[in-house]
Amino acid sequence: MGAASVQAGSGLFKFLNPRRRPQSIDLQAAATWGAAAATGAIWLVQLAWAISFAQQSRGDLASQPFDWLKKTFFEKPAEEK
Repeated sequence: MGAASVQAGSGLFKFLNPRRRPQSIDLQAAATWGAAAATGAIWLVQLAWAISFAQQSRGDLASQPFDWLKKTFFEKPAEEK
């Protein structure tokens, strides 16, 4: 076997043209963005839970921790006449 028959890169992507194969920096970027998205999602759930808990402790009984999100982003405000 000569050096020409040995291909660099992962066996998972051998079907791709060598110039089109994902590089290690691409995989690092994807992992970083995935971690950032997961962190943001966890933060959002904790925020919704904290707001719901604060409403319940004041006496505004929220049935679900996501009521604040529903009210804020999805429900249309009542029109004043």
